[in-house]
Amino acid sequence: MKAKVFVRLKKDVLDPQGKAIQGALESLGYKDIQSVRQGKIIEIELGNSSREEVQEQVKEMCEKLLANTVIEDYEIEIL
Repeated sequence: MKAKVFVRLKKDVLDPQGKAIQGALESLGYKDIQSVRQGKIIEIELGNSSREEVQEQVKEMCEKLLANTVIEDYEIEIL
């Protein structure tokens, strides 16, 4: 089974990389950009556990290592 974890900064946390990306896009001529937020995607392949077990394992991984829950939110997608 495969899981995708989407990690993003919380909305109230400043995103300097997002601002830099926005500036670069605007310099390329994309002028109608309201805002840019960047994040990361982590793909994890797991063994033959049930969907519920995979969900719980990946949630634990996020809480312990993959996301800094003080400043980041995460979303889990099980495939």
